Amino acid sequence: MQPAALVVALVLVVIVVSRLAAPRGVPVPIALLGVGAVLSVIPQVPEVRLSPDVVLYGLLPPLLYSAALSSSLVDIRTYRSKILSLSVGLVLFTAVGVALVVSALMDVDFALALALGAIVAPPDAVAATAVARRIGLPRKITTILEGESLLNDATALVTLRTALAAAGLAAHGAGAPAAGISLGSVGLDLLVAAVGGVAVGVVAYLVVGWLRRRLTEVPADTALSFIAPFVAYAPAEVVGASGVLAVVTAGLLLAYRAPVLQSAPSRLAERINWSSVTFVLENAVFLLIGLQVWSLVGDTRDGELGTGRTLAVAGAVLLTVLVLRPVWLVAQSALQVLRGKADRRAMLGWSLVSGWAGMRGVVTLAAALTLPEDTPMRPELVLIALVVTVGTLVLQGTTLPALARWLDVRGPDPREDALQEATVLGATTGAGLRALEDDPDADPDVVRVIRQQADDRVNRSWERLGTLGPGDRESPAEARARLRVEMIHHEREELLRIRAAGQVDHAVLTSVLGQLDAEETALAWSATRTAGVRESELRPPERVAGACDHLADDGAPHPPSETDGCPECRAEGLTWVHLRSCTTCGHVGCCDSSVGKHATAHFHGSGHPVMRSIEPGEAWRWCFVDEVLG
Repeated sequence: MQPAALVVALVLVVIVVSRLAAPRGVPVPIALLGVGAVLSVIPQVPEVRLSPDVVLYGLLPPLLYSAALSSSLVDIRTYRSKILSLSVGLVLFTAVGVALVVSALMDVDFALALALGAIVAPPDAVAATAVARRIGLPRKITTILEGESLLNDATALVTLRTALAAAGLAAHGAGAPAAGISLGSVGLDLLVAAVGGVAVGVVAYLVVGWLRRRLTEVPADTALSFIAPFVAYAPAEVVGASGVLAVVTAGLLLAYRAPVLQSAPSRLAERINWSSVTFVLENAVFLLIGLQVWSLVGDTRDGELGTGRTLAVAGAVLLTVLVLRPVWLVAQSALQVLRGKADRRAMLGWSLVSGWAGMRGVVTLAAALTLPEDTPMRPELVLIALVVTVGTLVLQGTTLPALARWLDVRGPDPREDALQEATVLGATTGAGLRALEDDPDADPDVVRVIRQQADDRVNRSWERLGTLGPGDRESPAEARARLRVEMIHHEREELLRIRAAGQVDHAVLTSVLGQLDAEETALAWSATRTAGVRESELRPPERVAGACDHLADDGAPHPPSETDGCPECRAEGLTWVHLRSCTTCGHVGCCDSSVGKHATAHFHGSGHPVMRSIEPGEAWRWCFVDEVLG
């Protein structure tokens, strides 16, 4: 019963601390470390020690797989040169720099010092991207941080394995102890591990993909996803390749091919289940480390260095990792500026913000716990890794927002994203409708209903943009959503009354309740996004579709004939949502979300191809001929 009680207690503590810390702006990892440290001094709390095998085979594969599922293979391919520079070059640069500092301050072999450098070198994907998204960093920075954090773990763990082998320790997956260590040996091991890891990952993807094509049950497909990281990780480690790269490769490929390999319910179930698994595992690691804090301090007190000197070395290592990352990024940006490939001011801001977004996290702590028990000064090395993790989370995590604001490094405008989303949704919906219209067997009445539903869906996207006039009144889509949610509440009350009366089979009631819940969830999600979009200004978006001659030839637009509203709506006694102005003659009409749809009517009547928004804060145009935004 004791292991089961321990697991239940860990999960409950994680849930409670996360619920209390997050709303107050306290970093959840730091809160869990603190709670764990407090609990570790209570005599009734059992001492918890994680073995290297538990970390390597139980924690790392699912954490890496979950991170890969939420990343974009296309984006990683787009920024591959920068990601490789950080995930390989910067990790080795940091590991060697830390090794030089540690070997000068501690009486350890350089190989062991390099092992510590490899442990503290890789930033954490979750910590960095969580802060990046919260403060609204540019999407390019967030994508590069995600890609770096996925791949740098492989570099760090291969370097760690090679360093431990060179130090004569029984490192997991290492071969015979080597006589010495060099950058060449590390590079060769990294190359072999990388090629082998990617190859095993591709094979694992093919195997899991083959099985997925033959699974139609959602529970079975979700269960398959739970073993996918281990299917990739274990074989790679057995053959001496990088299990980390195998998991990342399989995860990226499966995520990219998910729309083809999985059904929509399977993808939704996988996303929900993996978010829960990741939440528990990530936070449990910090809690477990916290539970070992006092035992680590006690072990260092009796060690060669003593606790005070160990903390002093930890401070020096922390300073080293804080300095080396910005140095690497600024130097890299300077080369690009000298080659004339980048703007100096923009690259400086990007480099400093990215350089300060190097928070260490769960992988650093997990890698520290993989040190063999016979490692010299193991408690000191683990405590140093813990100090570096906590220090970067506190120092960088709390000051990164201020640095980004000071350097004026901002992320994408939410309303720009909404504008592009509306354009993409319109293009995809149009493709679907054209396919229906070309189907000779399609019932015209059914097609008419589907077209109306599709128009409503596209209009909902457009209605999230722009102001809504005096009193910030609801858009038609918002009004429909609000009324539908009220209706769902009453439907659910009636459903519960029927259930209490025992008049209908439970399976039927559960099915109806699930439909209501799914619809209400979608409405609530849409309302939340709409509220966020309304709070920001809209900037002209980058081109979403292909080139359009009408937009390119559209010079200085004709000023609007009026700005007080849609004249045709006033004449007909109608209301409007958004206003558009013809760039050729200045005629003002209402958008397609409005009842009259007079902007579109003007195009059909006059043939003038381009209309522009005259809503406050908006600066975009629409070509009716080519259906292109610009």
